[in-house]
Amino acid sequence: MNKQEILIIDDEDQIRKLLEITLRNQGYKIVEASTAREGLAMAANHPPDLILLDIGLPDESGQEVLKKLREWYHKPVIILSVQNDEENIITALDNDANDYLTKPFRTGELLARIRSYLRNSGNEEENDEITAGHLTIDFKQRAVKKNNELVKLTATEYNLLCLLVKNEGRVLTHQYILTQVWGPGHADQSQSLRVFIANLRKKIENDYNNPELILTESRVGYRFVLPE
Repeated sequence: MNKQEILIIDDEDQIRKLLEITLRNQGYKIVEASTAREGLAMAANHPPDLILLDIGLPDESGQEVLKKLREWYHKPVIILSVQNDEENIITALDNDANDYLTKPFRTGELLARIRSYLRNSGNEEENDEITAGHLTIDFKQRAVKKNNELVKLTATEYNLLCLLVKNEGRVLTHQYILTQVWGPGHADQSQSLRVFIANLRKKIENDYNNPELILTESRVGYRFVLPE
């Protein structure tokens, strides 16, 4: 059985070395690039299963690298960067990064997210039904059950839930969600989204005040997670 391959695109030697040792110990095959040009060439010649991408590359912005990758590369991309400002995070996520971790990052958290994205990308066929803890979603019947009891959702609430579930583990920005569910003309209506999220949580969470499924990423968006 072939090892899953991860491409690291980062100009910091120490970071690349740390990631290489950590990921090889977990059984992954590692390839490395220290520039945007080298990373794009390596990804094109032999597409990896996942890419770890730095924003601050010496020859080109990681944001531009991400845009170029997303023209053809559809597997997970996780941003690792010292830039922790809201604008950079939202830009990367809107450019279709799967996640954004700031340096210094917690190794355990990075490994957990890598496992989650590789697991999801390795199963690209859409399931007819998904179970997330106490919640079951039947996509064929458009039916949602909480603790085996049918939950009545509006069409918009159902579409919102499906978008979150099908991007399980991934941070979706406010703008991305609004555009996908309501259309491009609603991209600035974050307050309406908060109301819909609140209503959805009341219907599907066991404890509305301590949500387990739909988590808030402060000032950025929301993430749907499967309970451990």
